[in-house]
Amino acid sequence: MSRPRILVPGKINPRVLERLPEMFETVRIERADADLVTADMADIAGIAVSGRLPLALMETFPKLEIVANFGVGYDGVDVGRAAARGIVVTNTPDVLNEEVADTAIGLLINTVRQLPQAEEWLRQGRWARDGNFPLSPLSLRGRRIGLYGLGRIGLAIARRLEAFGLSIAYHTRTRREDLAFPYHPSLVSLAGAVDTLIVIVPATPSTAKAVNAEVLSALGPNGVVINVGRGSTVDEAALVAALQTGTIAGAGLDVFENEPHVPEALLALPNVSLLPHVASASAATRGAMADLVVDNLKAWFSNGRALTPVPETPFERKLR
Repeated sequence: MSRPRILVPGKINPRVLERLPEMFETVRIERADADLVTADMADIAGIAVSGRLPLALMETFPKLEIVANFGVGYDGVDVGRAAARGIVVTNTPDVLNEEVADTAIGLLINTVRQLPQAEEWLRQGRWARDGNFPLSPLSLRGRRIGLYGLGRIGLAIARRLEAFGLSIAYHTRTRREDLAFPYHPSLVSLAGAVDTLIVIVPATPSTAKAVNAEVLSALGPNGVVINVGRGSTVDEAALVAALQTGTIAGAGLDVFENEPHVPEALLALPNVSLLPHVASASAATRGAMADLVVDNLKAWFSNGRALTPVPETPFERKLR
């Protein structure tokens, strides 16, 4: 019996490519572009993708059964259309929770204590030449944390913040009855009650630019925004304006609206800490994510059930 053929459009973690031949025939194209598909790819049964999967490319394959997405967020896949076609979509939850939570805390500390700037002061020889680095105007002590999003990663962040002795409140679409943290029914309400807003929600129509000028104003002049979710959830222009005018005190960002392009206005600000979307970017965590991509494909074609299907596609395999 011929092995299922899996398409890999563009770049993906090398471990995915190393492991796919255990059970599959791998088909590569340079990028996720339907124009690169040739007639001999008509029997593609699965796609392993990192990043965006254009609908036109997904629709090219009549026998497509599964899209294995490298990452927790799967907003780059038209999951509604996949569900309508009976295509299961998988992601890689849990294996990166702790790494992303670690990064969120590191980014928060870097932002309020200006540790990257202090290191640069040392590296430039200014400690010896000009004296001590200036006192950081902000501190982690006594901060009131608001979590926008309280899923698996949000809970991992909350556990760490509790160990720092910080108060925690949250806003999500629905209140979580299993948690004692104060709940706020709106993001503006949450921002008004805290001075530190940590954003860890997926990119959806309801979260697009949810952290807007009104929210930033409610956060106040001691406010700090940390975003380790998706760049689209923060109104970048409003954030720049708030940082420039002192509406808020600082921001730590791992994600941006138009990655990998970061606005010059953000880069020029002294009160930000910026990272190039590296929250889960350790070799160990990315390797675990790659394994889950392949293990989802293997489980689907071996047992008829994916290991981590997204909620919109909880399908079982049917003989085709």
